[in-house]
Amino acid sequence: MGTVTEAPAEPASGRLVPESVSGRSVSESGPGRLVPELASGRSVSESGPGRLVPESVSGRSVSESGPGRLVPESASGRSVPESAPGRPPHPPLRRNRDFTLLWGGAGLSLLAGRATAVAYPLTVLWATGSPGDAGLVGTALLLPMLLMQLPGGVLVDRYDRRRIMIGAGLGQALVAVAVTALLLSGRAWLWALLVAAFTEGALGVLHQLAERAAVPAVVPREQLPAALTGNEARTRGAAIAGQPLGSGLVALGASLPYAAAVVSQLASVICLFGVRGKLQQQRTGPPARLGTEIREGLVWMWRQPFLRAVMTAVAVTNVLFQGLNLAVMVGIQERHGTPFEVGLVLSLSGVGGLVGAITGGWWSTRFPLRTLVLGGLLAWTAFMVPVAAALNTPVLLGALFAASGYVGGVFNVAGGVLLVRAAPDQLRGRANSLANLVGSGAMAAGPVAAGFLLESTDALRTALVLSAVMALTALVALASPGLRAAPFPEPGDTPADRPGSTSRKCP
Repeated sequence: MGTVTEAPAEPASGRLVPESVSGRSVSESGPGRLVPELASGRSVSESGPGRLVPESVSGRSVSESGPGRLVPESASGRSVPESAPGRPPHPPLRRNRDFTLLWGGAGLSLLAGRATAVAYPLTVLWATGSPGDAGLVGTALLLPMLLMQLPGGVLVDRYDRRRIMIGAGLGQALVAVAVTALLLSGRAWLWALLVAAFTEGALGVLHQLAERAAVPAVVPREQLPAALTGNEARTRGAAIAGQPLGSGLVALGASLPYAAAVVSQLASVICLFGVRGKLQQQRTGPPARLGTEIREGLVWMWRQPFLRAVMTAVAVTNVLFQGLNLAVMVGIQERHGTPFEVGLVLSLSGVGGLVGAITGGWWSTRFPLRTLVLGGLLAWTAFMVPVAAALNTPVLLGALFAASGYVGGVFNVAGGVLLVRAAPDQLRGRANSLANLVGSGAMAAGPVAAGFLLESTDALRTALVLSAVMALTALVALASPGLRAAPFPEPGDTPADRPGSTSRKCP
């Protein structure tokens, strides 16, 4: 904690007043006159000779940047001064070279990963005719999402994030080259495909964790909602395009999806070589043991009541929606519907999610996080309850899934903003890995739970049970003390949280 010290005034402006009790520095706004921060942590700025602009009666701090012009506090809770002299406004994201290259490189890697995720089980199924073998290779591809998250988060916080992404991209390209050569030789060995699928999945987890942790280093804090909107839209778009791309290329030739993945991954690596800025703070001191650093991440997450409550809600809803997907498949089959109808309903959820992701930044900048979280849970309840009655009405069913997907897209953007603002740079990899682990683990439990229900009853009653649990989750969230807590601290307010600065080890 800093202490308030008196600094000698001098004629030139621009000197920083030493760190205050709150840990935030204030700058001198008049020649030879220092404006200290109040011991209460509320800052006052001087915009003209003899004129102090105090905090307003409403409790929102305002600063005066010109005659008669007050700039209100931003939605994030930090005062936003109008562009200071000599400090031009931040350019739009489309002109942010590092972010554009990072965004595009990660998008190419994601597209390749989504295409091969479909191609691996299809390749095995067509080569061996065994659904069991196809399921094994699909599991090998997804298993790293559970096994690699926590150690991957430590690596992303410990080592250079750009090098991790470049290494992961080159590794995925080499795996795709090996699979392409294997298939062209006419030898689709199951053990080799299992190893390749697991390796690609593990490298994909590392790439994703490093990219998410790197975004705040290349994007100004006030542009994070827009940046994460673009990231979520990119992820949704890659999922929508990757599945038909992978299956279509398999139909043309078993090796084609992997050959295309080689090109896409190498293009991703080229983009990353073009990123100039530092993607993390400089680390000081030797790294701790793997278990110690994982524990640090867990302790930090546990001390964030709002974030912990949101993650719990996400875990429950992931179980419910994965179960609902299975219930809808069974319900359509029970009334003798077609697999195409199932695919259409589920794809409408993806389209709704893409639209929600595109508009997620708009919601995030206009509503508090707790409003978005609680509103999202209530909206999901409203859209899930009618699903049981809509099982025989494909149009209504598709509309409900599209609406639920839209809410999911907005929710993911808001959650991403929460996570990157709450976590300090030296913990962002581990924070993302914990969030991914909770979400992935919950998704795996959904179909199993719904399967037991469907064994004992029909799809309609299963959907009603899932809807009731969703409504209960929303009610519990409304009364949750965690969701009434402050959403997050402001780690970006301190110099230690800015890229390029040194950081000490987390307690």
